[in-house]
Amino acid sequence: MFLHVKAIVKILATAFGVGYSPIGPGTCGTAVTVPRVWALSSRSWWAWALIAAAITVLAIAVAHRADRIWGSSDNQRIVIDEVAGYCITMIPVERGHWAPLAVGFVVFRLLDIFKPPPIRWFDENLSGGLGVVADDAVAGMIGAGLMAALGYFGAFDALAGI
Repeated sequence: MFLHVKAIVKILATAFGVGYSPIGPGTCGTAVTVPRVWALSSRSWWAWALIAAAITVLAIAVAHRADRIWGSSDNQRIVIDEVAGYCITMIPVERGHWAPLAVGFVVFRLLDIFKPPPIRWFDENLSGGLGVVADDAVAGMIGAGLMAALGYFGAFDALAGI
C-alpha cells in the first residue's frame, strides 16, 4: 500500500505528470490548470475561493510528502503549487472567458518567476511543503488583487473586443 501512496503523491505533485516536462515545468503546470479553471467557471466566486483554498491545503501536504519521497527541497517536478497559485489568482474574476484566463496566466507566471517582495521572502524563508507552496499562494493573492483591478478598469472587456 505504501507504494500506492507514493504513486498518488507523485501524480498529484506533478499535476498528473506535467511536472516531468524538461522545459518550464512550472509554466506547464500553470498551463494545464487553465482549462480546469475554465471547466469550473460556473462556480460562484466564494465557491471558487473554497476550491482554491482546498487545493492549496492539499498542495502543502503533497509537496511536503513529494520532497521527502524524492529527497529534495522544492523539487522542480512539483507543480501543484503553481496549480494552487493560479487558482487563487483567478478568484475575483470571470473564469469562463478567454481574456481573464489568459491575463491571469501571464500575471501569475510573471509574479511566480520574478518573485517581487514579499513573494521572495516566503520562497527563501519557509521550508517543507509550506515553503514550496507559500510563495505561489502569495503570488496568487497579489495576482488576484491585480486581476480585480484590471477587471474593475475594464481591461478584460477591452481585450475581448480586440
